[in-house]
Amino acid sequence: MTKKVKLRTLLIGGLFTLFFVVLIGKVYWVQVVDASELLKKAQDMWERNKTIQPVRGSIVDRNKQVLAEDGPSYTIIVNPKIIATLKNGAEIVKELSVILGKPESELLDQVTKKKEDGTLLTWVEVRSEGWKVDVEMADKIAAALKLNMPISSQSNLYTHGVYLEESPKRYYPGGSLAAHVLGYFDKNGKAVMGLEAAYNDMLKGKAGHIVTEKDRMGYELPDAKASYEPAEDGKTLQLTIDRNIQSYIETAMERSYAEFKPKSMTAIAMDPKTGEILGLANMPTFNPAKYWEAKPEDFRNNAIASQFEPGSTFKLVTLAGTVEEGLFDPNEKFKSGSIKIYDRTLNDHNLKGWGTISYLEGLKRSSNVAFVKLGYEKLKEEKFKQYIAKFGFGQKTGIDLPGEVQGWGDRFRYPVDYATATYGQGGVSVTAIQQIAAYGAIANGGKMMQPHVVKAVLDPKTNEVIQQIEPKTVRQVVSPETASKVTEYLEQVVSDKEIGTGRNANIDGYRVAGKTGTANIVINGKYADDQWVITFVGYAPVEDPKIVVLVLADQPDLHGNYHNGGLVAPVVFKEIMSQSLRYMNVTAHVSQELSGVEKKIATPDTSGKPLVDAKKQLGDSKIKYDVLGKGASVIAQFPAGSTEISPNERIYLLTEESEGVDLPNMQGKSMRDALAVCSFMKVDCQVSGEGYVASQTVVSGGERQAVALQLVPWNELEKAKVEAAKLAAANQAATSGKTTQSSTGTGSKSGTTTKTKP
Repeated sequence: MTKKVKLRTLLIGGLFTLFFVVLIGKVYWVQVVDASELLKKAQDMWERNKTIQPVRGSIVDRNKQVLAEDGPSYTIIVNPKIIATLKNGAEIVKELSVILGKPESELLDQVTKKKEDGTLLTWVEVRSEGWKVDVEMADKIAAALKLNMPISSQSNLYTHGVYLEESPKRYYPGGSLAAHVLGYFDKNGKAVMGLEAAYNDMLKGKAGHIVTEKDRMGYELPDAKASYEPAEDGKTLQLTIDRNIQSYIETAMERSYAEFKPKSMTAIAMDPKTGEILGLANMPTFNPAKYWEAKPEDFRNNAIASQFEPGSTFKLVTLAGTVEEGLFDPNEKFKSGSIKIYDRTLNDHNLKGWGTISYLEGLKRSSNVAFVKLGYEKLKEEKFKQYIAKFGFGQKTGIDLPGEVQGWGDRFRYPVDYATATYGQGGVSVTAIQQIAAYGAIANGGKMMQPHVVKAVLDPKTNEVIQQIEPKTVRQVVSPETASKVTEYLEQVVSDKEIGTGRNANIDGYRVAGKTGTANIVINGKYADDQWVITFVGYAPVEDPKIVVLVLADQPDLHGNYHNGGLVAPVVFKEIMSQSLRYMNVTAHVSQELSGVEKKIATPDTSGKPLVDAKKQLGDSKIKYDVLGKGASVIAQFPAGSTEISPNERIYLLTEESEGVDLPNMQGKSMRDALAVCSFMKVDCQVSGEGYVASQTVVSGGERQAVALQLVPWNELEKAKVEAAKLAAANQAATSGKTTQSSTGTGSKSGTTTKTKP
């Protein structure tokens, strides 16, 4: 018995001892071994860590006008479980469908969405129409559904079944303005292309954190410790872009893009002394705020990411090289028309040429033969290649935008490649940004500057400069003396109103230097006869260049006549340049009286007016006019209202649709004016010769009727008129002349006329 008691006591004591050993071991394990892990779990239960999102930095122009900035937006959240309880699903679906433009069937699916186990969800985002909507739309939703204020109160999720969750959104106040420079910030919080992507680390800032201690019910504990790390907002990016000049560029491009329908169009404006890009635009374009609506080709920044054979604008390299080497004599003569390089014959755009002319005239007429002789025969291959490299072709400019390509400047496999490269075809391919940098070097006394679009980095709160981007010199391409001479020659390309290929870029009161370019497109390994890249690059004022502008149109619809290219790039250039110079307060130094230019008058706008009133208004203004058609009211006029014309110019009043309406006599008009009239009348124009219209004749065949214009130099115009009059008199017996109403209120014969057909 005693033995059993002792054994039982020993067993119970052993069990108690084992229990305490296990208990002590567990306490040791919890308090020592697992202490840190358990403490972390406990902290997770009572601590709340909230991330504080920084404000993304703004992008502003050179005058600190906002181009991109963060602002509030709202994402629509629905609670299907609460909506089922409140039985207000039909009302929510109806109101959201009207405001968001989202089908009711899709909204119904979202407000009744369930988990896999069949229970209703409590949180569903209305994608994509209800994702990051602007404040105006959010206010409409709040009013329609009678949500509690503030509209971002999460209590709405449980009292109405709808919650407007506030979050930042990127806004672009200018719409598509400078879209390819800015890029965009998508709804997933990703910076895409342009400066948004290139400077994302600087713009995005640094997130902050706040840590607080709360009980299991979510209430903050008394005397709780709090940890706070503030967010660091992104820096402000100040650009070299001038919003006004950017607007001039895009407005001018839009009109030409709509009229000539090129595959793409690019324009750049730059300060030649600093390399600062004042404006850069491409068409087609996109709205960064609605990037999802754009086509893939709309995003391409052709100014830096596309390369092309430049055509005659590349003659700058040949010209500057020969001037620098003392090989260019403007008065030296050569035989124009064609030149043979081994087994290949290279031609001028005027296949017959202009006879034996000077090299200066060859420049003004943009003779290919002149530049083959200058570059291929005089400068020689090695020197020519050196100048191509000096001007930066075949290498990136280093502009601070992503996606730049380098082109190629010396793919000379055969002598003919080198020869054609002297006038910008065959062995060279360039980018628009390279071309404007090259012309900028000549405008800047031979010193090339690196193009750039970022001017400074600013503090987001004080707007004080944190980092200034200084202009960077690339190299001295040619001497200041050579640059001055080249500028003198390029000015004559624009100022010579008879033979200068750049005369359509001439601006009254300003001295402009520049060069046209018309390059055939290679299709299936061969140069197409009716597809071109049209370019104009120029700068002004010549005496102290403030701005250089490039305009490029890829494959515009010229109706098969490359002469119409003069109505594309040079005209757009002129509009951009003239507006920019006035905006920059550059004074027009040349008075119209001293320069021999007649004083201009502005045309009144007669569109939509009765013909009787229009004729009286024009008569009172002493403006000559022709009435086209037999209608009683003016449906269109050319030139448009507020256009400046000389007192001797006429305006045309169209009173019925152009089909069947007589084309007015254009004898004596410049090629530019004649082509503009043809465009107004929707008639295809075929031009031969250069200068002024001597005669016009109908060309049969084709879907649209065409008129052939014979042009002659000004000094031959009177003789040509006499010959045309004799021919008209000889045909008078067979055909009766058409009569139009002419100024100043009296009928007069308008001369030879042609019927038009759209």
